Amino acid sequence: MNLELSPSVKYWSNFFHPVLMWALLLLSLYAAYLGLQVQRTRNAEGEQKKELVKGRYNVKHYQIGSILLALMVTGSIGGMAVTYINNGKLFVGPHLLAGLGMTSLIAFSASLSPYMQKGANWARLTHILLNFALLGLFVLQALSGVEIVQRILSQA
Repeated sequence: MNLELSPSVKYWSNFFHPVLMWALLLLSLYAAYLGLQVQRTRNAEGEQKKELVKGRYNVKHYQIGSILLALMVTGSIGGMAVTYINNGKLFVGPHLLAGLGMTSLIAFSASLSPYMQKGANWARLTHILLNFALLGLFVLQALSGVEIVQRILSQA
């Protein structure tokens, strides 16, 4: 069975992935902020620690991280699917390769959660390093994605 989408659906489907990814980039920055607050809470003492604990940064960070993991993996697969449906192929280049790297980094980073919950500092440090690398790749992805969207718009 060959499913053919209307030209209108094919065209507008090009924009779901970029909009989702820009939202996830902003959400990633918020998750980084929450992670820094978790570190601050962990290192604080006395009244300052009591005040920071009330922010429940650890719970918020974990929840936002879970949402990011699910949506980033889904968005990455969706972006590749739309590209394939609309073009009959994937364009292997920096955007695709960095996106696959980001998907791997976020999965690896999330997999460290059980170890961090047991207090493993090596896991915490690795999690932080992976996520800063992920943010760096994400910014590069956003910029290369803008170029791709501009190309799509110029062909319309």
